[in-house]
Amino acid sequence: MNPMIVNNRFFHRFCALVLSAALLCTGCSFGKKKNPNEIEKMVLGVDVAKYQGTIDWQKVSNAGVSFAMVRLGYRGKLDGVIVEDSNARYNLQEAGKQNILLGGYFFSTAVSEEEAIEEARWVADLVAGYPITYPIAYDCERFRDEDSRQYSLSKAERTKIAMAFLKEIEKLGYEGMFYASKNDMEGNSQWDVSKIQKKYKIWVAQYPETPYPGTPESSYSGKHQMWQYTHIGTVPGVEQAVDLNVAYFSYSEVTPPKSDITPEEVGPDVEALMEFHAVQETVTAKEETRLRDRPSQDEDSVILYTLKNGELAQRIAVSDSGWSKVLFNGMTCYAVTSYLTTDMNYTPPPQYEPETDDGVETRFEAVNEKVTAKEKVNLRALPSVEHEDAKVVAVLKNGDIAVRTGINRDLGWSRVEYQGKVLYCVSSMIKTVE
Repeated sequence: MNPMIVNNRFFHRFCALVLSAALLCTGCSFGKKKNPNEIEKMVLGVDVAKYQGTIDWQKVSNAGVSFAMVRLGYRGKLDGVIVEDSNARYNLQEAGKQNILLGGYFFSTAVSEEEAIEEARWVADLVAGYPITYPIAYDCERFRDEDSRQYSLSKAERTKIAMAFLKEIEKLGYEGMFYASKNDMEGNSQWDVSKIQKKYKIWVAQYPETPYPGTPESSYSGKHQMWQYTHIGTVPGVEQAVDLNVAYFSYSEVTPPKSDITPEEVGPDVEALMEFHAVQETVTAKEETRLRDRPSQDEDSVILYTLKNGELAQRIAVSDSGWSKVLFNGMTCYAVTSYLTTDMNYTPPPQYEPETDDGVETRFEAVNEKVTAKEKVNLRALPSVEHEDAKVVAVLKNGDIAVRTGINRDLGWSRVEYQGKVLYCVSSMIKTVE
């Protein structure tokens, strides 16, 4: 399939269509109301995890999103260890502040009913301080992978495990819901859905070539109360692609938290979109580099210190996207990897003839190759982050193409042509493309 991205230009019109549409779907079913405040209403929602990065939930709310299904955690596919989603609490906290109704889901690899019950109790403990109004969904995928700990389970065994989770989560005061793809549920293919749907709501994932509302309903023939219709949607406030959903039910009131203890305020996981690999080594700046509070050169990152050549820091992790995590004077900071060195005798290279007439002296080796950002990278007017005229002219994102015409391997800068302009960026943050 080739799902289309929902264009932001049409997003508000889309929301209006969702809110006013009649229930056209023959498979839609409100089911039995387990929450007395449940109402029959068609609403738009998102489901999110750390992979969406730091979300601006006020913008999401302003765009007309009514509910959010937040990934709470997962059990490891191989080791079976339960791990909290690193942005779960932040997303619950911030979405709740914007009066977005909250639900959640847990990605399970349980191999027994006992493990499923353990997962449900772990989830209930995590969300106890938050106003969870929508259901908590059981999500189990990739069980057909040979390296999955669930690979040998039968359909009947998987179904019993799922129902054990859902039964326990409802025992703990939350409504349960089952999530799976259309193909895995159609005709009880991989799950005994006919048994599950008798007791619990069903959330189906099925991505038509033309997303809703262009395609008015899922082609899944079974009863379902929520439809995830694309995994590459766009919503104001979410920089990354996001799953979009239609729910055929909503609530007249927010369900209060189960716990009277207010959760501690948390910040976003600044590393959510980057994978850091642990290291232990002493580094210094090749010349000087800014240590920031997050791995970003955007305006929202705070410069904590400027590390100079000869000053020592302890590097504890490195990402493939060109950032290092370091400890300096008791602070955890982030620096561009190409500006650091483990060579304590490193001598900055000699200055060459200026590349420009603005006093920034950098010589480039000629190349001619297409490049894109590993994640995203600032394109500057000069090859510098310190020079007052080295303003950010554009931001190159992964998938955007520029042509690299020069590279300085000593200083870690590249010269690129982008949108008819000659600009400069940090080499370690871009990669070549075919």
